[in-house]
Amino acid sequence: MIMKTIFKSTILLAVAGLSLFTSCKDDNDSNPTLTQPTTFVLNELSVTGNIDLEKTTAPINLTWSQPTPYNNFNAPVVPTYWVEMSPTGQFTKAFDANAEDNTGADYFVLDETFSSGTAAEINAQNVNRTMLQMLGWTETTTPALQKLSVRVKAAVRDASFNEYFPIYSNVITMNTVPYYVELKPADPEIWWLIGADIADGSWGGDIGKCVIPLQTIDGIEYDNKTGQGEIQWIGYLGGNGFKLRGALDDNWAAQIGQNDGGYVKNDGGSGNITVSEPGIYKITLNTIELAKVADGENTTALKIEKYDGTASVFSGMAIAGSFNDWSDASMTPCSTGWENHDWYITYDFAAGDQVKVKQAESWDFNKGGSFIDYSQGMYVYGVSNGDNLEISEAGKYMIIFNDITGYIRFIKQ
Repeated sequence: MIMKTIFKSTILLAVAGLSLFTSCKDDNDSNPTLTQPTTFVLNELSVTGNIDLEKTTAPINLTWSQPTPYNNFNAPVVPTYWVEMSPTGQFTKAFDANAEDNTGADYFVLDETFSSGTAAEINAQNVNRTMLQMLGWTETTTPALQKLSVRVKAAVRDASFNEYFPIYSNVITMNTVPYYVELKPADPEIWWLIGADIADGSWGGDIGKCVIPLQTIDGIEYDNKTGQGEIQWIGYLGGNGFKLRGALDDNWAAQIGQNDGGYVKNDGGSGNITVSEPGIYKITLNTIELAKVADGENTTALKIEKYDGTASVFSGMAIAGSFNDWSDASMTPCSTGWENHDWYITYDFAAGDQVKVKQAESWDFNKGGSFIDYSQGMYVYGVSNGDNLEISEAGKYMIIFNDITGYIRFIKQ
């Protein structure tokens, strides 16, 4: 069964972002219409038996069908899908990892969203970790078996990522074998700089070449559950405009732009952030405060101010270490059209390799220290003439370095 709801064009413009026009006549069959199903079918799992969440390395595949898709005047409107799971079989209150009180929470929503096709690939370890967080299991209380009720939610999102017309699938059952693992503190939440003032100014998605991560700050504590806290970047801004992105794979769902001089959260229609004059600036973002702000609202969690320190301009930067007899492997400047203070390189290391970041053809400026591990690699608050950095896990890493703060980030490729 479907329902047909009739909207005036102004509502459609806000909800679906469609450029439509109607006459001044009363609503009739010629008006724009949005057709949506009232439910859709989530198929039973193709696998039978218990799913061992620790040993399952292949994705858990969910598929569903929607005989009548969302559409407007026969133009498809692509919905977003979320996977929801309940250990109690109830779906009355969602677990929120950022909330101080989750009393009564009886289901959780997986982090991933899906916006194309009618299928989702679910990571078994993510399911297990979220259950551990929600249910507070210990090594002795983790059960041998856990039945999960699973459903899929669909909704239409507008340009500001507001949700409209949510519907839900039927519920299926997934039998799981959970396992206990000590939950590590969450990685510090990192946002990314992108735009005409950043790196090559192309608004592309390549790390180093096009986008630059904000940095954690030495001495700042980050929330163990959410990874939220204060992060920063110091570098040159030319006044050409930029934005901040919360992730590089979320289709701009998390972003910060500018409206009427204020910084606005998750508003797809916001303008670029600009500074009044070129120079070295410090950008600081408090992600704890940002999380308290509703989508589309202005936020004071972002601060952009002139840098009051000194910043040397280097003609080149390199990495050197035991892997190349301490000779220079040149890093690439992120910004090539204006004053640069960020550098990157991708390199293959063996376990046990030692490395430092240094000024090209000189040891007058060099950074070492002690690594801090995170899920995608490691980072270090670089210390002048500090200890050699030792690679514990072999592999290819992208290295991002800021020559003002000394912050070095290794991203496992």
